[in-house]
Amino acid sequence: MDDAQKILEKRQLNRTLLANHSSLLDLLEIPQLMDTCVRNGNYDEALDLEAFVTKLATMHSRLPVIQSLDADVRQTTQTLLAQILQRLRSNIPLPECLRVIGYLRRLAVFNEHEIRLQFLRCREAWLVGIIDDLDQSNPYEYLKRMADCHRVHLFDVVMQYRAIFSDDTSGHEENTDGGLLYSWAMHRISSHLNVLRDVLPQINEGPNLAIILDQCMYCGMSLGRVGLDFRGLLPPLFESSVHNLFVRNMSVTVDNFQHVLDSHRWVPLPRVTLGRASSLDHSPDDVAPPYSIMEHPPLAAFVNGVLAALNELRHCAPINLKATLALELQCALQSVSNSLLRYNATRIVKASEKTLFLTMCRAFIEVVCPYCTLCFGKCYSGGSVLIQTNIVLEGVRKLVSTYSYSKDIRNENQMGSFDLDSLRQNLPSSGSSGEAANGGIQHANANGNDNHIDNGHVGTVLEDGVVAHKSAVDEAAEEQISDSNCPTDVQVLEP
Repeated sequence: MDDAQKILEKRQLNRTLLANHSSLLDLLEIPQLMDTCVRNGNYDEALDLEAFVTKLATMHSRLPVIQSLDADVRQTTQTLLAQILQRLRSNIPLPECLRVIGYLRRLAVFNEHEIRLQFLRCREAWLVGIIDDLDQSNPYEYLKRMADCHRVHLFDVVMQYRAIFSDDTSGHEENTDGGLLYSWAMHRISSHLNVLRDVLPQINEGPNLAIILDQCMYCGMSLGRVGLDFRGLLPPLFESSVHNLFVRNMSVTVDNFQHVLDSHRWVPLPRVTLGRASSLDHSPDDVAPPYSIMEHPPLAAFVNGVLAALNELRHCAPINLKATLALELQCALQSVSNSLLRYNATRIVKASEKTLFLTMCRAFIEVVCPYCTLCFGKCYSGGSVLIQTNIVLEGVRKLVSTYSYSKDIRNENQMGSFDLDSLRQNLPSSGSSGEAANGGIQHANANGNDNHIDNGHVGTVLEDGVVAHKSAVDEAAEEQISDSNCPTDVQVLEP
């Protein structure tokens, strides 16, 4: 009887199983069906299946079949979660973001704060991937495109965050999520500024710096609409880059001047008659270089370098660097002045070469230095007054004035010697009459007086010239000239 009862129970179970075969088959196919929905992107259907299995597991938690079914569905749910998060790491518009966040909420894997954090993490990974894909071999293009990426995508992420979580934040994210959005936004802006700090020194052209500055300012202005205006943090970065670029250009200019000066051959060049001769012959708006500089190749090389540096500067000239860059230009002019003085002290040149060298020094004083100061004033209004040219030109002016004075003295000495020779030729021989001798000395006296008037000295030049011949002149005068016929003006010849 017991065996028969057992057989009847089994038969009854089999009949029940047969009656519910299709239902059981549908339940057992749920994991496979859910996996197919996930692979095809039918997330709504997959989430419906997941919710159904969860409900079954809650109602029939002791049934082994339901437990196995729940385990398989949970494994498929992890795949679904990974795909949903991957969607957030792609370039998706706001409606798609809303759907994805809705899927995450239906999964109930994260709480509200964790959903926000996952959203920002995924969007961060997507934005970093875009920036990493940029070509970094060209610093100029890299910085320009990076600014565009932040301007477009960072703005979109902030707007998406506000739209998705608008019911909870009401425009005050820092009051509900601990400032999660703005912390992430400041992280992205700090990363942008760090990249600028590292890459900007590689930009060697002023126009490119100006374009990158414009792009960054435009990016800051756009992000300012969502409260992320970072334009006030840009000037220190670009000021440092502009200063380093100008200093580097001026250093190259000074080195080039020194090289040309050391290898220069002191031969007279044809005088240039085109254009204006000096920096004083120009209209207020004319900044063309004086053509007279072409007569001095070292100075021409220096002026070309200064103009190149100022041309790089004028595209991006921060006002805070006005005094600093004026000092750098003054230091460059001082280096040129020191090079000229050192060249004069260490090189032995001929008289004709010395004349050409001093002519170049005068051109540096009268043309180059005023012209460079004028050009700097065109980049910075009023910047020319910051360059102390008196200090720069002090040594060169002393050199030029000293040589000019020495040259005048030598010319006057030569003139005095010439007059003495004329005097000796006009003195009569021992056999001549006293009247002829008297006339000759009066003629010599007249010549001596003329020399004093022409040279602007009172007897000093002739006195220096006569010292060597004093004895001969005295003996000739005593032998040939009587005391009564000798005029008193001859005393000027005595020392």
